[in-house]
Amino acid sequence: MHLIIPYAASHAFTGPEVWAGLQLPHLQTLLTLLQRQQVLQDPETSALHLPHERLQAQALGWPLEAPTLPWAAWHRAQQGQQSAEPQAWMTPCHWQIGMDQVVMANPAHLRLSDDESQQLLQAMQPFLQEDGLQVTWHSALMWHVQGAMLTDLPTASLDRVIGQNVKDWLPNSPAARPLQRLQSEMQMLLYNHPVNDARDARRQHTVNAFWLHGAGTLPATSPPASPPMNGAVTVSDALRASALHGDLQTWRQAWQQLDATVLADLLQHVKASGQGTLSLCSEHTAHTYTAAPAAWHQKITRLFKKPSPAAALQALITS
Repeated sequence: MHLIIPYAASHAFTGPEVWAGLQLPHLQTLLTLLQRQQVLQDPETSALHLPHERLQAQALGWPLEAPTLPWAAWHRAQQGQQSAEPQAWMTPCHWQIGMDQVVMANPAHLRLSDDESQQLLQAMQPFLQEDGLQVTWHSALMWHVQGAMLTDLPTASLDRVIGQNVKDWLPNSPAARPLQRLQSEMQMLLYNHPVNDARDARRQHTVNAFWLHGAGTLPATSPPASPPMNGAVTVSDALRASALHGDLQTWRQAWQQLDATVLADLLQHVKASGQGTLSLCSEHTAHTYTAAPAAWHQKITRLFKKPSPAAALQALITS
């Protein structure tokens, strides 16, 4: 049982008020029973994928430092729909254009309805098809894309780009030139679309761009990259929305709910089986704790020197 917790700490939250009075008793107990075995840090600040994604990819047997993580293809394969062509997710979004930079707004804040999303995709389809892209509607903010244009196209995770200057994350390889042209065409197409006219009249953000992410082709074979990490892997998204929104109070409440549920389940599993893995992740670091054999006196020592949850979480943004 391997539990991965993205945004266990976030660079959006700093200062003593983040940790003051935060009670996480199940995490506290887990930290006395588990030992930190692995530290995963971004090789550089321009890493396209977040640590929790790379850990999940490793658990699936994908190369840890792969340039692409084909989440769209993996999702379709889970549904029994496999394809040799590269695939990706396309998310309609709003780019806030300033004097010196273009910033990606959180797509969730668009509150885009299914009907609005489908109308926009219908208008874009002729241009997408002309570039050999087969795009099918999956949800308001997730469209599935398939086509040769996606070959050898490393794309940054959506969460990497939210709130950031998109120019720092746009693919700039020769393979990305058709995509850059398509982005420009779609910006012009969407500018006067009726959906956006109506949204503008309601003083809502318009949809003026899209973001490709999770691109690539599934590996032909997926040998285990790290045998101890195989098995039941769960990635919790309980902290994601509040971290991306910068809402500290909601994030703290979500942490306490997480502690009372999935962390309680993990603790029960560790006590019953002596096995279990916990990965705590921030935007640039992940610390993985596993149950390791230890002498009884070592266990007693750890009980009297309980590592603080606050200290363990703070280490994710200070290490």
